[in-house]
Amino acid sequence: MALQVSRISTTAAQLGESPVWDAARQRLYWVDGVSRRIHAYEPERGISRHWDVPSMVGSVGLGQGDTLVAALADGIYRLDLGSGELAALFRPDPSDSRVRFNDGKVDRWGRFLCGTMGVHAEPLGQLFCIDAGGAHMVLAHGIRISNALCFSPDGRTMYFADSLDRAIRAYSYGPGDAFDPEPRIVIDTGPYQSGPDGATIDCDGCLWVALVQVGKVARFTPQGELDRLIDAPTDLPSSVAFGGPDMSTLYVTSIKDSGTGRAVSRHPNGGFLFAIDGLGVTGLPEARFGLQPFPPS
Repeated sequence: MALQVSRISTTAAQLGESPVWDAARQRLYWVDGVSRRIHAYEPERGISRHWDVPSMVGSVGLGQGDTLVAALADGIYRLDLGSGELAALFRPDPSDSRVRFNDGKVDRWGRFLCGTMGVHAEPLGQLFCIDAGGAHMVLAHGIRISNALCFSPDGRTMYFADSLDRAIRAYSYGPGDAFDPEPRIVIDTGPYQSGPDGATIDCDGCLWVALVQVGKVARFTPQGELDRLIDAPTDLPSSVAFGGPDMSTLYVTSIKDSGTGRAVSRHPNGGFLFAIDGLGVTGLPEARFGLQPFPPS
């Protein structure tokens, strides 16, 4: 089947990132980090809306009720979608203006994992795991640009990357403090001439990764073998997520101008949100912050 590519958004984001599908509401969320805005789109009704936030926003995750968990520059917040109000959940102490929060995702046990990154790509970032009560663990240090967070279908493997390493790490993972700090390199993206940006998992446990520097989206097996490589709809794809009624649509965010000079699109569709259909695979519903769809074991 030929791929069907649709441009979804009506205006370009500066730094489109973090697409997340809400299966219960049939709604897609994503962010424009530079414009400090969180977007939502409901395909069935053709409705779009947005929420402005007070700082750069790196990522969002689904929350309980009508809420999202949002990674702003200085910390993790709960966003009430009805009122637009933000409540702080976790802010590192002491604060450090040299870093900001970036890529994040809710794990299979309802915790939000999010990495900080050096504002100028210095190795100052950390990977945090935050629970609904605000308690946190630090899982990794020395990160320059945190990206590619996603989890195997059973939640027992966490994937994560420092994009400048051009490699995706796999960590043994689980509920509570079940975490092995020594990862293995499962995917080397160096041969594809790009660092990994955002990533997601499909129902077969394969990783779909935005290869931002070459305008491609790749599918890798859990063993790290390249299974598929497709052209992205624009030159700087930033992240991917499955959604739609049967979870078979791949949504792709992209970059127009990251604001740092590192990523500036030369494509007329740079910064737009896209949908790709006809891939023949389906994704998995995302977990919600503070809920445990899988019983701890």
